[in-house]
Amino acid sequence: MFEGIAKMSKPKIVFMGTPEFSVPSLEILMRNNYPLAAVVTQPDRPRGRGRHMVPSPVKACAQSHRLTILQPERVRNSEFIEHLRTLCPDIIVVAAFGQILPREIIELTPKGCVNVHPSLLPKYRGAAPVNWTIIRGETKTGVTIMLMDEGTDTGDILMQEETLLAPEETSGELHDRIAGMGADLLIKSIEMIATDTITRTPQDPSLATYAPRLKKEDGLIRWDSEVHHIVNLIRGLSPVPGAYSLLKGKMLKIFSATGEEALMKDMPGTVARETEKGLPVAAKNGYIYLQEVQMENKKRMPVHDFLRGFRISHGDILR
Repeated sequence: MFEGIAKMSKPKIVFMGTPEFSVPSLEILMRNNYPLAAVVTQPDRPRGRGRHMVPSPVKACAQSHRLTILQPERVRNSEFIEHLRTLCPDIIVVAAFGQILPREIIELTPKGCVNVHPSLLPKYRGAAPVNWTIIRGETKTGVTIMLMDEGTDTGDILMQEETLLAPEETSGELHDRIAGMGADLLIKSIEMIATDTITRTPQDPSLATYAPRLKKEDGLIRWDSEVHHIVNLIRGLSPVPGAYSLLKGKMLKIFSATGEEALMKDMPGTVARETEKGLPVAAKNGYIYLQEVQMENKKRMPVHDFLRGFRISHGDILR
């Protein structure tokens, strides 16, 4: 797949991406003067209270640099695929595009279709690797540049870089770090792909783990869990979509918390008296100290500010 292209200073690229994670990879390609035949991103979607149509972060970036933008509703559309062929790209770069690519696109270019994936494959294949890495208590992660095939993140590994997680790092913070790491590794990979000096390493399927798309119920805090499990869930879903509990029948999102193990008498979910550490809530083997929260239909705020306007009594229950 890496052969059969005439020598050239830089390969022509079609870039496919949609959310903020994709933007550093697009920007680094532009900074390094790679010719971009087109930027493919998801169609504009309605957002906010007014449900106004909003472009993706990748589209906004591409517009600011006057790049050609394509927004197919379905990439499997034969007319779209034929249009891609007419662009004659040497490489397709994918970073969190948001649609499954058909074989016709994966095999369209002489140098292949490469993907920036935010985990150390084959661990955490799937839609939400950054979140699940933290939720499941991993202490290290990384980024993989992968040659795509028709499976879900199953293609050959081209390059990887590892990083340690900070003990209190949230998914939002890790997301931003990994996005930058992925962009840097992408440039190194493309340079080696262009000169046929890169090595393909097949994944070991026996080591695969999965990071499925997050569902609303994944964010519900189960207070009868151990302290470190609850803290990891809160970190892994902060800032979006947010771990949550129910307080007096209303959703309370929790964005920041610490945990402390202790011998427990209180029933899990029981609220104790406010301390300097935050608002303690009983878990299976200790207390979770809530530090930053958001009550349903209210603003996100530090818990001490929240408690000035919302009455919570010692003994109230979060469910």
